[in-house]
Amino acid sequence: MKTMRWSGWMTAIVVPLVWSCSDRHVREIPLEEFFRNSEVRSYDISPDGKYLSYMAPYESRMNIFVQQAGSDSARRITSETDRDIAGYFWANNDRLLYLKDTGGDENYQLYGVNLDGSDPRAYTAIPGVRTQIIDPLEEIDSLIIVSTNQRDPQIFDPYRLNLNTGEMTLLAENPGNIQGWMTDHDGKLRVAYAIVDGVNTQILYRETEQEPFRPVLTTSFKDEVSFYVFTPDNKMVYATSNIGRDKAALVVVDPATGQEVEELYANDLYDVIGLGYSKAKKKLTGAYCEGPKDVIRHFFDPQTEESFRKLQTQLPGYQVGTTATNKAEDMKIVYAGNDRTRGTYYLYDVKADKLTKIADLAPWIQAEEMAEMIPVSYPSRDGLTIEGYLTLPAGLTMETARQLPVVVNPHGGPWARDSWGYNPEVQFLANRGYAVLQMNFRGSTGYGRKFKELSYKQWGQTMQNDITDGVRWLISQGIADSTRIAIYGGSYGGYATLAGLTYTPDLYACGVDYVGVSNLFTFLQTIPPYWKPMLDMMYEMVGDPQKDSTMLAAYSPALNADKIKAPLLVVQGANDPRVNKAESDQMVAALRARGVDVDYMVKDNEGHGFHNEENRFAFYRTMERFLAKHLKGEQIDAVIEEEAPAPAEADSMAR
Repeated sequence: MKTMRWSGWMTAIVVPLVWSCSDRHVREIPLEEFFRNSEVRSYDISPDGKYLSYMAPYESRMNIFVQQAGSDSARRITSETDRDIAGYFWANNDRLLYLKDTGGDENYQLYGVNLDGSDPRAYTAIPGVRTQIIDPLEEIDSLIIVSTNQRDPQIFDPYRLNLNTGEMTLLAENPGNIQGWMTDHDGKLRVAYAIVDGVNTQILYRETEQEPFRPVLTTSFKDEVSFYVFTPDNKMVYATSNIGRDKAALVVVDPATGQEVEELYANDLYDVIGLGYSKAKKKLTGAYCEGPKDVIRHFFDPQTEESFRKLQTQLPGYQVGTTATNKAEDMKIVYAGNDRTRGTYYLYDVKADKLTKIADLAPWIQAEEMAEMIPVSYPSRDGLTIEGYLTLPAGLTMETARQLPVVVNPHGGPWARDSWGYNPEVQFLANRGYAVLQMNFRGSTGYGRKFKELSYKQWGQTMQNDITDGVRWLISQGIADSTRIAIYGGSYGGYATLAGLTYTPDLYACGVDYVGVSNLFTFLQTIPPYWKPMLDMMYEMVGDPQKDSTMLAAYSPALNADKIKAPLLVVQGANDPRVNKAESDQMVAALRARGVDVDYMVKDNEGHGFHNEENRFAFYRTMERFLAKHLKGEQIDAVIEEEAPAPAEADSMAR
C-alpha cells in the first residue's frame, strides 16, 4: 500500500473509523480488504483425485500451488512476479498448463510445469501471438489441441501440441473466416464456425479428420446456434439455438445436416445459457438459465439432481456449483457463495456424501458487514421490463433508504449482463455510504433474441435511455438524492458513463470512465486484428462508419464534449487491445481544452482493466476521493496517484 499524500493547499480531514446514518453505525472497512487478491482461488483436482491445486498470491501475483488431497501442506510451483497467471488446468496427473499475457496485451501464451515444480516449459511463447485452448484432451496425457494466430494475426489455426516434445502439428489451415473449432469425444477436430459475407455465420462439419470441412448451416448472425458437446456416440450434437424462437433452447442437432432434431428444454423467460455433461457417465445431466437471483436448473439425470439437492441442504443460503471433478467424477470441488462473501471451496465425496471445507477465498470479509444485493425491476419508457440490482448501505432497506448519494454502474460488454452475487466494487461503494444501481439494459444477454436485437445501433440512444430510466425510477422511489448521482462503468460501461454525462448532462454530478469508448469511429478502427473478420458484423451492431456516419458522430461523446459539464475521472490501461488508449486521450484533451474538471490515470503495465493488485488499489483510492469530493463535498487527499499527460490536441478524432 502506498503512503497517502495530502495536497499542500487543502486542509487534511481525518476519516472516522465509524460513519453513521440515522441510528446505524457501520465500520469503514479499509479499501484494501475489498480489492486485495483472494487468499486462494481457482481450485482444481488432478484426474486421479490425489492432488488439489489452486492459485494464491506470491509477491502480490497469483501463482499456482499444489497439495496432496487431505494435506495442509502445499508447494508453490510457479514464480510469476510481473503479472497474475490468467488461468490453468491439469494436463494429466503429473503436469499442469497455464496461460499468461504481457502487461495486459491479451496475447496469452501457454506454459507448463510438473506438479513438483520441475520441468517448466514455454510452449507458445511467441511475442504478439495469442493462444487459445480448443481441447485439453483429458484422455491423452501427452497431447492437447490449441489454436494460435502465429501465421496470421487476424486468424487462428488449430494445432495438436505434444507436451513432451513441444512439437505442434497443424490440423487445418484457417482460410481466413473461421472463428472457432470443436472436437468430438475422441479429440478429433470435427466442427468449425465461420463468418461468411461479413454478417452471416456458418457451421462447417466433417465426419473424419481426413475429410475436408463442408458447410452445413448458414444463417444471419442474429440466429444463434451454439454447439456444446457431441452426444456420447459422436453422431449428434447438444446445442443451444434461437432459430424459430425468441429464447434460446437446448436442442439436439444433426451436425451432418445442421438440422434441429429435437428440443430438450426451453424456458419462457430466459435463454438457456449452458448445459451439464458427464464424461464419466457419458450422458447429458442438465440445462441452465440465469434468473434475477438464482440459476434456473433443469436436470436430465436423477443422480446429478440428488447430489445437487444434498449440497443445497448442507449449504443453505448459498449458491452452489461444481467447479472441478476428478476423472471418475466421485470427488468434486464445490464453490458456495452469495452476495455478501467471495465464497468458500469444499471437497465433496459424492459416494459418501461428505463435504469438507477447503478454504475461504477472502476470510477477512465479514458477511455481516456487507450489504444485500436486491434484485429489482423497472419499466423503460417504451414498455420493456429492465431487471437489475440495487445495493444499499448495510442496514438500510428500500423502505428506509431516503435521499442517498448514488453510483449508477452500467455493465460492460455491452452484450453481457450483471448477475447476483458478491461484487467488491459494489460492496466498497455501499460501505462508503452510496447506493449502487446496476441494470441489465437492452442488449444484455440471457433475455432472448428480441431484447438483444433492440440494442443494435442504439449506443447512446435507447440503451442509454434504459440507464436513465433506472436513475429516474430510483429518484421517484425517494431513494436517490437527485443532486448527488454519479455514473461509473468500465468498457461499454465507460462509454455509457461518457454518454450519460454528454446526453443527460444535468442528471449526474460526476462520472468515472474506466477503459471506456469515447469515439465510435476510432473505436471501430483500432479493434484487435483477430476481430477484423467480424468487423462487418460490428457495423451491423454498433454502426457503419460510412452509412451511419451521422449517427456515430452524434453519439460519440468525444465529438460532443461541449455538452459535458460534470467533473470526470478517466482511467486507462496503456496496453488495452480492445479500447485503445487513444479513446481516453482524445476525451481528456477535448474536455481540458474547454476547462472541464477531468482527472486522468494511466497505468503502463495494464490493459483492458487493472489486474495488478497495486494498480487496483491506486485506482479505487483515487475513485474514492473523487466521489467523496463531488457527491459528499469532502476534500480528502485529492492528489492523483499517477496522471498521464493529455495530448496537446485531439487530432485523432474522426467524423
